Amino acid sequence: MSSGVATPILSKPVDVAEYLFTRLHQLGIRSVHGLPGDFNLVALDYLPKAGLKWVGNCNELNAAYAADGYARVNGMGAIVTTFGVGELSAVNGLAGAYSEHVPVVHIVGCPSTISQRSGLLLHHMLGNGDFNTFADMSTPISCAVAKLTDPSQIANQIDNTLRECYLKSRPVYIMFPTDMVEKKVEGERLETKIDLDEPANDVEREDYVVNVLLKSLHSAKKPVVLVDACAIRHRVLDEVHAFIDKTKLPVFVTPMGKGAVDETHASFGGVYAGTASAPAVKDMVEGSDLVISIGAMKSDFNTAGFSYRLSQLASIDLHSDSCTVRYSEYPGIRMKGVLRKVIQQLDVSLVTALPPPKFQEIEGKSDPKAVINQAWLWERVDRFLREGDIVVTETGTANFGIWETRFPAGVTALNQTLWGSIGWAVGACQGAALATQDDAGKAKARRTILFEGDGSFQLTAQEVSTMIRHNLDVILFVICNDGYTIERYIHGMDAEYNDVMTWRYKDLPAAFGGTEETAKSYAVHNRGELEELLADQDFNDRKGLRFVELYMPKEDAPKSLILTAEAGAKRNAMTE
Repeated sequence: MSSGVATPILSKPVDVAEYLFTRLHQLGIRSVHGLPGDFNLVALDYLPKAGLKWVGNCNELNAAYAADGYARVNGMGAIVTTFGVGELSAVNGLAGAYSEHVPVVHIVGCPSTISQRSGLLLHHMLGNGDFNTFADMSTPISCAVAKLTDPSQIANQIDNTLRECYLKSRPVYIMFPTDMVEKKVEGERLETKIDLDEPANDVEREDYVVNVLLKSLHSAKKPVVLVDACAIRHRVLDEVHAFIDKTKLPVFVTPMGKGAVDETHASFGGVYAGTASAPAVKDMVEGSDLVISIGAMKSDFNTAGFSYRLSQLASIDLHSDSCTVRYSEYPGIRMKGVLRKVIQQLDVSLVTALPPPKFQEIEGKSDPKAVINQAWLWERVDRFLREGDIVVTETGTANFGIWETRFPAGVTALNQTLWGSIGWAVGACQGAALATQDDAGKAKARRTILFEGDGSFQLTAQEVSTMIRHNLDVILFVICNDGYTIERYIHGMDAEYNDVMTWRYKDLPAAFGGTEETAKSYAVHNRGELEELLADQDFNDRKGLRFVELYMPKEDAPKSLILTAEAGAKRNAMTE
Protein backbone atom coordinates (compact mmCIF):
# COMPACT_ATOMS: atom_id res chain seq x y z
CA MET A 1 0.00 0.00 0.00
CA SER A 2 1.32 3.44 -0.89
CA SER A 3 2.12 5.81 1.95
CA GLY A 4 0.83 8.71 -0.10
CA VAL A 5 4.21 10.48 0.05
CA ALA A 6 5.69 11.10 -3.38
CA THR A 7 9.32 10.10 -3.89
CA PRO A 8 11.22 13.15 -5.20
CA ILE A 9 12.69 12.84 -8.68
CA LEU A 10 16.39 13.60 -8.66
CA SER A 11 17.86 14.96 -11.88
CA LYS A 12 21.44 14.01 -10.94
CA PRO A 13 21.31 11.55 -8.05
CA VAL A 14 24.53 11.01 -6.09
CA ASP A 15 25.22 8.98 -2.99
CA VAL A 16 25.30 10.92 0.27
CA ALA A 17 28.94 10.03 0.92
CA GLU A 18 29.94 11.35 -2.49
CA TYR A 19 27.99 14.55 -1.87
CA LEU A 20 29.57 15.13 1.54
CA PHE A 21 33.15 14.46 0.45
CA THR A 22 32.74 16.51 -2.74
CA ARG A 23 31.66 19.44 -0.61
CA LEU A 24 34.81 19.04 1.52
CA HIS A 25 36.91 19.10 -1.65
CA GLN A 26 35.13 22.25 -2.84
CA LEU A 27 36.04 23.91 0.47
CA GLY A 28 39.73 23.29 -0.17
CA ILE A 29 40.24 20.13 1.88
CA ARG A 30 42.45 17.56 0.14
CA SER A 31 43.33 15.15 2.97
CA VAL A 32 41.12 13.63 5.65
CA HIS A 33 42.52 12.52 9.01
CA GLY A 34 41.14 9.80 11.23
CA LEU A 35 40.96 6.06 11.81
CA PRO A 36 38.84 3.35 10.22
CA GLY A 37 36.12 1.59 12.20
CA ASP A 38 33.30 -0.73 11.22
CA PHE A 39 30.73 2.09 11.21
CA ASN A 40 32.69 4.29 8.76
CA LEU A 41 34.38 1.81 6.42
CA VAL A 42 31.89 2.01 3.54
CA ALA A 43 31.95 5.80 3.65
CA LEU A 44 35.75 5.81 3.44
CA ASP A 45 35.53 4.00 0.09
CA TYR A 46 34.14 7.24 -1.40
CA LEU A 47 37.15 9.41 -0.56
CA PRO A 48 39.23 8.77 -3.71
CA LYS A 49 36.31 9.56 -6.05
CA ALA A 50 35.98 12.98 -4.40
CA GLY A 51 39.71 13.65 -4.83
CA LEU A 52 40.47 13.24 -1.13
CA LYS A 53 43.43 11.42 0.40
CA TRP A 54 43.06 9.27 3.49
CA VAL A 55 45.77 9.99 6.07
CA GLY A 56 45.34 7.19 8.58
CA ASN A 57 46.61 8.30 11.99
CA CYS A 58 47.84 6.23 14.92
CA ASN A 59 44.94 7.14 17.19
CA GLU A 60 41.95 9.47 17.16
CA LEU A 61 43.40 12.02 19.58
CA ASN A 62 46.41 12.48 17.35
CA ALA A 63 44.11 12.65 14.31
CA ALA A 64 42.14 15.48 15.94
CA TYR A 65 45.34 17.38 16.69
CA ALA A 66 46.44 16.82 13.09
CA ALA A 67 43.13 18.01 11.63
CA ASP A 68 43.51 21.12 13.81
CA GLY A 69 47.01 21.80 12.46
CA TYR A 70 45.85 21.11 8.91
CA ALA A 71 42.98 23.58 9.29
CA ARG A 72 45.23 26.34 10.64
CA VAL A 73 47.35 26.19 7.47
CA ASN A 74 44.74 25.15 4.91
CA GLY A 75 41.68 27.03 6.15
CA MET A 76 39.60 23.98 7.10
CA GLY A 77 40.29 20.41 8.19
CA ALA A 78 38.36 17.16 8.47
CA ILE A 79 38.48 14.03 10.62
CA VAL A 80 36.51 10.78 10.34
CA THR A 81 36.06 8.57 13.39
CA THR A 82 33.81 5.72 14.37
CA PHE A 83 30.91 5.74 16.82
CA GLY A 84 31.64 5.87 20.55
CA VAL A 85 35.16 4.61 21.08
CA GLY A 86 36.63 6.55 18.17
CA GLU A 87 34.82 9.84 18.52
CA LEU A 88 35.38 10.06 22.28
CA SER A 89 39.11 9.56 21.80
CA ALA A 90 39.07 12.63 19.54
CA VAL A 91 37.06 14.87 21.88
CA ASN A 92 40.06 16.50 23.60
CA GLY A 93 41.58 17.57 20.29
CA LEU A 94 38.26 18.90 19.00
CA ALA A 95 37.60 20.77 22.24
CA GLY A 96 40.94 22.49 21.70
CA ALA A 97 39.92 23.41 18.16
CA TYR A 98 36.67 24.83 19.48
CA SER A 99 38.34 26.93 22.17
CA GLU A 100 40.90 28.31 19.72
CA HIS A 101 38.47 28.96 16.83
CA VAL A 102 39.74 26.32 14.39
CA PRO A 103 37.30 25.00 11.74
CA VAL A 104 37.34 21.19 11.74
CA VAL A 105 34.63 18.94 10.29
CA HIS A 106 34.14 15.87 12.50
CA ILE A 107 32.35 13.06 10.66
CA VAL A 108 31.27 10.12 12.82
CA GLY A 109 30.25 6.84 11.25
CA CYS A 110 27.47 5.43 13.44
CA PRO A 111 24.97 2.54 13.50
CA SER A 112 22.13 2.50 10.97
CA THR A 113 18.89 4.37 11.59
CA ILE A 114 17.15 0.99 11.73
CA SER A 115 19.42 -0.19 14.54
CA GLN A 116 18.87 3.08 16.37
CA ARG A 117 15.06 2.88 16.11
CA SER A 118 15.15 -0.74 17.25
CA GLY A 119 17.26 0.12 20.28
CA LEU A 120 19.68 -2.72 19.59
CA LEU A 121 22.46 -3.28 22.09
CA LEU A 122 25.47 -2.82 19.81
CA HIS A 123 29.19 -2.70 20.47
CA HIS A 124 30.74 0.68 21.33
CA MET A 125 27.60 1.60 23.31
CA LEU A 126 27.16 2.31 27.02
CA GLY A 127 24.52 -0.38 27.29
CA ASN A 128 21.67 2.09 27.86
CA GLY A 129 20.13 2.03 24.38
CA ASP A 130 20.83 5.75 23.84
CA PHE A 131 22.45 6.37 20.45
CA ASN A 132 22.62 10.14 21.01
CA THR A 133 24.81 10.10 24.12
CA PHE A 134 28.08 10.73 22.28
CA ALA A 135 26.61 13.35 19.93
CA ASP A 136 25.28 15.13 23.02
CA MET A 137 28.79 15.09 24.48
CA SER A 138 30.15 16.77 21.35
CA THR A 139 27.40 19.40 21.12
CA PRO A 140 29.05 21.94 23.49
CA ILE A 141 32.30 21.77 21.49
CA SER A 142 30.63 22.10 18.07
CA CYS A 143 29.11 25.21 16.52
CA ALA A 144 26.66 22.98 14.61
CA VAL A 145 25.51 19.36 14.87
CA ALA A 146 23.91 17.45 11.98
CA LYS A 147 22.36 13.99 12.29
CA LEU A 148 21.96 12.65 8.77
CA THR A 149 18.85 10.51 9.13
CA ASP A 150 16.44 11.85 6.48
CA PRO A 151 17.62 11.74 2.84
CA SER A 152 15.25 14.56 1.88
CA GLN A 153 17.05 16.89 4.31
CA ILE A 154 20.63 15.64 4.17
CA ALA A 155 21.97 17.90 1.39
CA ASN A 156 20.63 20.98 3.20
CA GLN A 157 22.06 19.75 6.50
CA ILE A 158 25.51 19.20 5.02
CA ASP A 159 25.64 22.58 3.29
CA ASN A 160 24.39 24.53 6.30
CA THR A 161 26.71 22.71 8.71
CA LEU A 162 29.80 23.26 6.57
CA ARG A 163 28.90 26.92 6.15
CA GLU A 164 28.65 27.33 9.92
CA CYS A 165 32.04 25.64 10.34
CA TYR A 166 33.68 28.13 8.00
CA LEU A 167 31.94 31.31 9.11
CA LYS A 168 32.20 30.66 12.85
CA SER A 169 35.64 29.07 12.49
CA ARG A 170 34.84 26.26 14.91
CA PRO A 171 34.32 22.49 14.71
CA VAL A 172 31.08 20.90 13.54
CA TYR A 173 29.79 17.39 14.21
CA ILE A 174 28.17 15.21 11.51
CA MET A 175 26.54 11.95 12.63
CA PHE A 176 26.58 9.65 9.59
CA PRO A 177 24.55 6.39 9.92
CA THR A 178 25.74 3.42 7.87
CA ASP A 179 22.45 3.09 5.96
CA MET A 180 22.60 6.73 4.81
CA VAL A 181 25.98 6.37 3.06
CA GLU A 182 24.50 5.08 -0.20
CA LYS A 183 21.19 6.94 -0.12
CA LYS A 184 20.60 9.33 -3.01
CA VAL A 185 20.52 13.12 -2.86
CA GLU A 186 20.35 15.79 -5.56
CA GLY A 187 23.79 16.04 -7.13
CA GLU A 188 22.90 19.11 -9.18
CA ARG A 189 23.36 21.16 -6.01
CA LEU A 190 27.09 20.45 -6.21
CA GLU A 191 27.28 22.71 -9.27
CA THR A 192 26.65 25.67 -6.94
CA LYS A 193 29.28 26.14 -4.25
CA ILE A 194 28.30 26.85 -0.66
CA ASP A 195 27.90 30.57 0.03
CA LEU A 196 30.71 31.49 2.43
CA ASP A 197 30.16 35.25 2.45
CA GLU A 198 29.81 36.82 5.88
CA PRO A 199 26.42 38.36 6.66
CA ALA A 200 26.54 42.12 6.23
CA ASN A 201 26.65 44.28 9.33
CA ASP A 202 23.72 46.50 10.21
CA VAL A 203 24.75 49.62 8.29
CA GLU A 204 23.67 52.22 10.84
CA ARG A 205 25.33 50.48 13.80
CA GLU A 206 28.46 49.68 11.77
CA ASP A 207 28.78 53.29 10.67
CA TYR A 208 28.51 54.45 14.28
CA VAL A 209 31.38 52.17 15.34
CA VAL A 210 33.44 53.31 12.35
CA ASN A 211 32.82 56.98 13.14
CA VAL A 212 33.79 56.59 16.80
CA LEU A 213 36.94 54.66 15.86
CA LEU A 214 37.95 57.28 13.29
CA LYS A 215 37.30 60.15 15.69
CA SER A 216 39.39 58.41 18.36
CA LEU A 217 42.18 57.58 15.91
CA HIS A 218 42.35 61.09 14.45
CA SER A 219 42.60 62.68 17.91
CA ALA A 220 44.99 60.16 19.51
CA LYS A 221 48.60 61.16 20.07
CA LYS A 222 50.06 57.69 20.75
CA PRO A 223 47.82 55.10 19.06
CA VAL A 224 48.91 51.48 18.61
CA VAL A 225 47.44 48.34 17.05
CA LEU A 226 47.37 45.00 18.92
CA VAL A 227 46.63 41.88 16.85
CA ASP A 228 45.53 38.59 18.38
CA ALA A 229 44.62 35.06 17.31
CA CYS A 230 41.05 35.66 16.13
CA ALA A 231 42.35 38.05 13.48
CA ILE A 232 44.03 34.98 12.00
CA ARG A 233 41.16 32.55 12.54
CA HIS A 234 38.50 34.88 11.15
CA ARG A 235 40.52 35.88 8.10
CA VAL A 236 41.08 39.63 8.51
CA LEU A 237 44.86 39.69 8.06
CA ASP A 238 44.57 41.36 4.64
CA GLU A 239 42.58 44.16 6.28
CA VAL A 240 45.06 44.37 9.16
CA HIS A 241 47.99 44.81 6.80
CA ALA A 242 46.11 47.30 4.63
CA PHE A 243 45.35 49.30 7.78
CA ILE A 244 48.93 49.42 9.06
CA ASP A 245 50.27 50.08 5.55
CA LYS A 246 48.02 53.12 5.28
CA THR A 247 48.38 54.49 8.82
CA LYS A 248 52.00 53.40 9.58
CA LEU A 249 50.84 52.82 13.18
CA PRO A 250 53.09 50.72 15.42
CA VAL A 251 51.64 47.20 15.53
CA PHE A 252 52.14 44.51 18.15
CA VAL A 253 50.97 40.92 18.44
CA THR A 254 50.02 38.78 21.41
CA PRO A 255 51.62 35.34 21.94
CA MET A 256 48.60 33.68 20.31
CA GLY A 257 48.79 36.23 17.50
CA LYS A 258 52.45 35.49 16.74
CA GLY A 259 52.86 35.36 12.97
CA ALA A 260 49.70 37.36 12.25
CA VAL A 261 51.73 40.41 11.18
CA ASP A 262 54.70 40.48 8.82
CA GLU A 263 57.54 40.86 11.32
CA THR A 264 59.77 42.48 8.71
CA HIS A 265 57.24 45.30 8.38
CA ALA A 266 58.59 48.70 9.39
CA SER A 267 55.70 49.17 11.83
CA PHE A 268 56.12 45.86 13.67
CA GLY A 269 57.05 46.37 17.31
CA GLY A 270 57.10 42.89 18.87
CA VAL A 271 55.05 40.69 21.22
CA TYR A 272 52.94 42.28 23.94
CA ALA A 273 52.08 40.07 26.92
CA GLY A 274 51.74 42.35 29.90
CA THR A 275 54.55 42.08 32.44
CA ALA A 276 56.33 39.43 30.32
CA SER A 277 56.83 41.88 27.44
CA ALA A 278 60.11 43.49 26.53
CA PRO A 279 60.31 46.77 28.50
CA ALA A 280 60.11 49.01 25.42
CA VAL A 281 57.08 47.07 24.13
CA LYS A 282 55.34 47.24 27.50
CA ASP A 283 55.96 50.96 27.82
CA MET A 284 54.64 51.78 24.36
CA VAL A 285 51.50 49.67 24.49
CA GLU A 286 50.53 50.52 28.06
CA GLY A 287 51.41 54.18 27.54
CA SER A 288 49.17 54.45 24.48
CA ASP A 289 46.13 56.70 24.51
CA LEU A 290 44.35 54.43 21.99
CA VAL A 291 44.79 50.66 21.62
CA ILE A 292 43.00 49.26 18.58
CA SER A 293 42.71 45.58 19.52
CA ILE A 294 41.87 43.15 16.71
CA GLY A 295 40.68 39.61 17.47
CA ALA A 296 41.64 39.51 21.16
CA MET A 297 41.64 36.29 23.21
CA LYS A 298 42.63 37.47 26.70
CA SER A 299 43.52 34.16 28.33
CA ASP A 300 45.95 33.77 31.23
CA PHE A 301 48.96 32.53 29.22
CA ASN A 302 48.22 34.97 26.39
CA THR A 303 48.34 37.90 28.83
CA ALA A 304 51.11 36.56 31.08
CA GLY A 305 48.81 35.83 34.00
CA PHE A 306 46.27 38.60 33.21
CA SER A 307 48.98 41.21 33.63
CA TYR A 308 47.68 43.51 30.88
CA ARG A 309 47.60 47.13 31.96
CA LEU A 310 45.32 48.60 29.31
CA SER A 311 42.64 51.17 30.05
CA GLN A 312 39.18 50.28 28.76
CA LEU A 313 38.63 53.99 28.19
CA ALA A 314 41.53 53.98 25.74
CA SER A 315 40.62 50.71 23.98
CA ILE A 316 38.58 49.71 20.97
CA ASP A 317 38.14 45.94 20.62
CA LEU A 318 37.18 44.46 17.25
CA HIS A 319 35.95 40.85 17.19
CA SER A 320 34.45 38.35 14.78
CA ASP A 321 30.94 38.77 16.19
CA SER A 322 30.98 42.11 18.03
CA CYS A 323 32.84 45.34 18.61
CA THR A 324 33.47 47.08 21.91
CA VAL A 325 34.14 50.81 21.99
CA ARG A 326 35.36 51.71 25.47
CA TYR A 327 32.49 50.45 27.66
CA SER A 328 29.86 50.07 24.93
CA GLU A 329 29.43 46.73 23.16
CA TYR A 330 27.88 46.29 19.71
CA PRO A 331 26.84 42.65 19.20
CA GLY A 332 26.64 41.39 15.63
CA ILE A 333 28.98 44.07 14.26
CA ARG A 334 31.84 42.10 12.72
CA MET A 335 35.37 43.41 12.53
CA LYS A 336 35.93 42.72 8.82
CA GLY A 337 33.28 45.22 7.70
CA VAL A 338 34.41 47.81 10.25
CA LEU A 339 38.06 47.55 9.23
CA ARG A 340 37.26 47.90 5.54
CA LYS A 341 35.28 51.09 6.09
CA VAL A 342 37.91 52.52 8.43
CA ILE A 343 40.61 51.93 5.82
CA GLN A 344 38.51 53.67 3.16
CA GLN A 345 37.52 56.66 5.26
CA LEU A 346 40.48 57.49 7.51
CA ASP A 347 42.38 60.71 6.97
CA VAL A 348 46.09 59.86 7.00
CA SER A 349 47.00 63.50 7.61
CA LEU A 350 45.26 63.32 11.00
CA VAL A 351 46.95 60.09 12.14
CA THR A 352 49.92 60.32 14.51
CA ALA A 353 52.19 57.32 13.99
CA LEU A 354 55.14 56.93 16.33
CA PRO A 355 58.02 54.60 15.41
CA PRO A 356 57.89 51.12 17.00
CA PRO A 357 60.57 49.92 19.43
CA LYS A 358 63.75 48.73 17.76
CA PHE A 359 64.50 45.01 17.67
CA GLN A 360 67.70 44.16 19.53
CA GLU A 361 70.06 42.04 17.42
CA ILE A 362 72.43 39.52 19.01
CA GLU A 363 75.93 40.88 19.27
CA GLY A 364 79.16 38.88 19.32
CA LYS A 365 79.90 35.18 19.09
CA SER A 366 78.96 32.57 21.63
CA ASP A 367 81.28 30.02 23.23
CA PRO A 368 80.78 26.87 21.10
CA LYS A 369 81.18 24.63 24.16
CA ALA A 370 78.53 26.49 26.15
CA VAL A 371 75.25 24.75 26.94
CA ILE A 372 72.22 25.56 24.82
CA ASN A 373 69.98 27.62 27.07
CA GLN A 374 66.56 29.10 26.38
CA ALA A 375 67.68 32.73 26.11
CA TRP A 376 70.34 31.90 23.52
CA LEU A 377 68.29 29.39 21.52
CA TRP A 378 65.27 31.53 20.71
CA GLU A 379 67.35 34.51 19.66
CA ARG A 380 69.38 32.16 17.44
CA VAL A 381 66.39 30.55 15.75
CA ASP A 382 65.49 33.60 13.66
CA ARG A 383 68.67 33.23 11.59
CA PHE A 384 67.74 29.61 10.85
CA LEU A 385 64.21 30.34 9.70
CA ARG A 386 63.38 31.00 6.07
CA GLU A 387 60.67 33.07 4.45
CA GLY A 388 57.43 31.09 4.37
CA ASP A 389 58.32 28.52 7.06
CA ILE A 390 55.64 27.06 9.33
CA VAL A 391 56.80 27.08 12.95
CA VAL A 392 54.96 24.89 15.47
CA THR A 393 55.68 25.29 19.18
CA GLU A 394 54.51 22.99 21.93
CA THR A 395 52.74 24.16 25.08
CA GLY A 396 55.72 24.61 27.37
CA THR A 397 59.07 26.34 27.04
CA ALA A 398 58.83 26.54 23.25
CA ASN A 399 55.51 28.41 23.32
CA PHE A 400 57.07 31.08 25.52
CA GLY A 401 60.54 31.10 24.02
CA ILE A 402 59.37 31.76 20.47
CA TRP A 403 58.23 35.24 21.58
CA GLU A 404 61.88 36.28 21.36
CA THR A 405 62.32 35.10 17.75
CA ARG A 406 61.89 37.63 14.97
CA PHE A 407 60.31 35.89 11.95
CA PRO A 408 61.21 36.40 8.31
CA ALA A 409 58.34 37.43 6.03
CA GLY A 410 55.54 34.95 5.45
CA VAL A 411 56.23 32.70 8.45
CA THR A 412 53.17 31.01 9.94
CA ALA A 413 53.27 30.33 13.68
CA LEU A 414 51.12 27.60 15.23
CA ASN A 415 50.60 27.38 18.98
CA GLN A 416 47.85 26.23 21.35
CA THR A 417 48.17 28.83 24.07
CA LEU A 418 44.54 28.83 25.28
CA TRP A 419 43.68 25.10 25.32
CA GLY A 420 47.27 24.14 26.14
CA SER A 421 47.03 20.36 25.68
CA ILE A 422 50.56 19.03 25.84
CA GLY A 423 51.24 16.67 22.95
CA TRP A 424 49.10 18.76 20.58
CA ALA A 425 52.05 20.04 18.59
CA VAL A 426 53.25 16.68 17.19
CA GLY A 427 49.88 15.96 15.62
CA ALA A 428 49.40 19.58 14.59
CA CYS A 429 52.83 19.55 12.94
CA GLN A 430 51.87 16.48 10.92
CA GLY A 431 48.63 18.15 9.82
CA ALA A 432 50.35 21.44 8.98
CA ALA A 433 53.07 19.72 6.95
CA LEU A 434 50.45 17.75 5.04
CA ALA A 435 48.48 20.92 4.32
CA THR A 436 51.47 22.60 2.70
CA GLN A 437 52.23 19.39 0.78
CA ASP A 438 48.64 19.36 -0.49
CA ASP A 439 49.05 22.98 -1.59
CA ALA A 440 52.38 22.37 -3.33
CA GLY A 441 50.71 22.41 -6.74
CA LYS A 442 49.96 26.11 -6.25
CA ALA A 443 53.23 27.11 -4.63
CA LYS A 444 56.48 25.64 -3.41
CA ALA A 445 55.98 23.43 -0.37
CA ARG A 446 57.03 25.13 2.85
CA ARG A 447 59.20 23.70 5.60
CA THR A 448 57.37 22.77 8.78
CA ILE A 449 59.52 23.15 11.90
CA LEU A 450 58.45 21.78 15.28
CA PHE A 451 59.95 22.63 18.68
CA GLU A 452 58.70 19.97 21.09
CA GLY A 453 59.55 19.26 24.73
CA ASP A 454 60.52 15.71 25.62
CA GLY A 455 57.68 15.34 28.11
CA SER A 456 55.10 16.54 25.60
CA PHE A 457 56.60 14.45 22.83
CA GLN A 458 56.05 11.24 24.76
CA LEU A 459 52.27 11.76 24.64
CA THR A 460 51.93 11.72 20.85
CA ALA A 461 55.23 10.40 19.48
CA GLN A 462 53.47 7.89 17.20
CA GLU A 463 52.59 10.60 14.67
CA VAL A 464 56.24 10.67 13.65
CA SER A 465 55.37 7.47 11.79
CA THR A 466 52.57 9.30 9.95
CA MET A 467 55.04 12.02 8.92
CA ILE A 468 57.36 9.34 7.51
CA ARG A 469 54.50 7.44 5.87
CA HIS A 470 53.45 10.51 3.87
CA ASN A 471 57.02 11.72 3.26
CA LEU A 472 56.37 15.07 4.89
CA ASP A 473 59.03 17.79 4.98
CA VAL A 474 59.45 18.26 8.74
CA ILE A 475 62.30 19.45 10.96
CA LEU A 476 61.57 18.24 14.50
CA PHE A 477 63.57 19.50 17.48
CA VAL A 478 62.93 17.48 20.64
CA ILE A 479 64.04 19.62 23.58
CA CYS A 480 65.58 17.10 25.97
CA ASN A 481 65.39 18.67 29.42
CA ASP A 482 64.14 15.76 31.53
CA GLY A 483 60.44 16.36 31.77
CA TYR A 484 57.75 18.98 32.15
CA THR A 485 59.64 22.23 32.63
CA ILE A 486 56.52 24.37 32.34
CA GLU A 487 54.92 22.34 35.13
CA ARG A 488 58.06 22.70 37.26
CA TYR A 489 57.68 26.48 37.17
CA ILE A 490 54.01 26.26 38.04
CA HIS A 491 54.62 23.87 40.94
CA GLY A 492 57.04 21.12 41.92
CA MET A 493 60.47 22.05 40.57
CA ASP A 494 61.99 18.81 41.90
CA ALA A 495 58.82 16.74 42.13
CA GLU A 496 58.94 13.24 40.71
CA TYR A 497 55.65 13.73 38.88
CA ASN A 498 57.32 16.28 36.59
CA ASP A 499 59.98 13.79 35.47
CA VAL A 500 59.77 11.50 32.43
CA MET A 501 61.66 8.42 31.30
CA THR A 502 64.67 9.22 29.13
CA TRP A 503 64.07 7.77 25.68
CA ARG A 504 66.58 7.19 22.90
CA TYR A 505 64.71 9.77 20.87
CA LYS A 506 66.86 9.81 17.76
CA ASP A 507 66.31 6.05 17.33
CA LEU A 508 62.57 6.52 16.96
CA PRO A 509 62.43 7.47 13.26
CA ALA A 510 64.03 4.15 12.38
CA ALA A 511 61.71 2.30 14.76
CA PHE A 512 58.76 4.00 13.09
CA GLY A 513 59.82 2.80 9.64
CA GLY A 514 62.11 5.58 8.48
CA THR A 515 64.92 4.87 6.02
CA GLU A 516 68.07 6.79 5.11
CA GLU A 517 66.06 8.48 2.37
CA THR A 518 62.96 9.38 4.39
CA ALA A 519 64.31 10.26 7.84
CA LYS A 520 67.59 11.27 9.41
CA SER A 521 68.43 11.75 13.08
CA TYR A 522 70.84 14.13 14.81
CA ALA A 523 71.89 15.03 18.36
CA VAL A 524 73.28 18.36 19.58
CA HIS A 525 74.62 18.94 23.08
CA ASN A 526 76.14 22.43 22.94
CA ARG A 527 75.99 25.67 20.98
CA GLY A 528 78.82 24.77 18.65
CA GLU A 529 77.15 21.51 17.60
CA LEU A 530 73.87 23.30 16.97
CA GLU A 531 75.55 26.07 14.97
CA GLU A 532 77.28 23.42 12.86
CA LEU A 533 74.02 21.57 12.25
CA LEU A 534 72.05 24.69 11.31
CA ALA A 535 74.78 25.63 8.83
CA ASP A 536 74.90 22.14 7.28
CA GLN A 537 73.70 22.25 3.68
CA ASP A 538 72.43 18.69 3.65
CA PHE A 539 70.41 19.30 6.82
CA ASN A 540 68.82 22.41 5.34
CA ASP A 541 68.17 21.15 1.83
CA ARG A 542 67.22 17.49 2.24
CA LYS A 543 63.55 16.48 2.20
CA GLY A 544 61.63 14.24 4.54
CA LEU A 545 62.04 14.13 8.32
CA ARG A 546 65.00 15.67 10.12
CA PHE A 547 64.80 14.60 13.75
CA VAL A 548 67.01 16.47 16.25
CA GLU A 549 67.73 15.69 19.89
CA LEU A 550 68.47 19.08 21.42
CA TYR A 551 69.81 19.01 24.98
CA MET A 552 69.06 21.83 27.41
CA PRO A 553 69.34 22.27 31.22
CA LYS A 554 66.49 20.84 33.26
CA GLU A 555 65.63 24.00 35.21
CA ASP A 556 66.22 26.53 32.43
CA ALA A 557 63.17 28.36 31.06
CA PRO A 558 62.43 31.43 28.95
CA LYS A 559 62.09 34.63 30.95
CA SER A 560 58.52 35.06 29.69
CA LEU A 561 57.52 31.67 31.15
CA ILE A 562 59.07 32.51 34.51
CA LEU A 563 57.29 35.88 34.64
CA THR A 564 53.97 34.31 33.61
CA ALA A 565 54.30 31.61 36.28
CA GLU A 566 55.12 34.24 38.90
CA ALA A 567 52.12 36.33 37.87
CA GLY A 568 49.88 33.27 38.10
CA ALA A 569 51.22 32.36 41.53
CA LYS A 570 50.69 35.92 42.75
CA ARG A 571 47.12 35.92 41.43
CA ASN A 572 46.37 32.58 43.09
CA ALA A 573 47.79 33.79 46.41
CA MET A 574 45.51 36.84 46.29
CA THR A 575 42.40 34.72 45.72
CA GLU A 576 43.08 32.15 48.45
